[in-house]
Amino acid sequence: MKEKNAYVDDLKNALLGVDRIKTSEIFSEVFSQYNSFEFIEEIVMDVLKQIGDGWEKGEVSLAQVYMSGVLCEKFINEYIPKFKFSKKNSPKIGIAVLLDKHSLGKSIVSSIVSAAGYELKDLGSGLTPKSLVDLAKRNKLDIILISSLMLPSAMKVREVYRMIKDENLDIKIIVGGAPFRLDDQLWKMVGADGRGKSAYDVIELIERLV
Repeated sequence: MKEKNAYVDDLKNALLGVDRIKTSEIFSEVFSQYNSFEFIEEIVMDVLKQIGDGWEKGEVSLAQVYMSGVLCEKFINEYIPKFKFSKKNSPKIGIAVLLDKHSLGKSIVSSIVSAAGYELKDLGSGLTPKSLVDLAKRNKLDIILISSLMLPSAMKVREVYRMIKDENLDIKIIVGGAPFRLDDQLWKMVGADGRGKSAYDVIELIERLV
């Protein structure tokens, strides 16, 4: 059985080459070998983080970044129905991406949280902290889920937290994504109420917070 790093390298090469067939084969192999959505999610997010870093260094084109996200989202959505999730009652939850390169993490979490029976409002991507808080107030949310791939985006959660506190809003923040997996304490530093290491964790956190 291949190790995670081998799959990460294979998927990265397939995505950079915009090779749909190879990408499909890798997803199929990972599913058959591990039968774990969490494992698939970790591989995909690690690869997209590496590709995003490559773009910042001038080693990867913007077209490659875009197509990598498109291909991963396509196959992720194909495999989500293969996994079973229990149904839950739903508080008012919104999900968003602040200024970042990818919204794939949001798509993954949205699909799984919705599959678990929660009603979820997609607030969009590329938001500023102020626009996110305004949307949260307008929709009378209880919880905001924020997905980040890059560190600058993750750090903007701190501004969201400050605005919520300044306006005395009773809104919880759950964060997730590569920066929060790499630094176990970052979610606390930015003022979040919880960190999801995976989409599965988000469901458990929602239940705990409400």
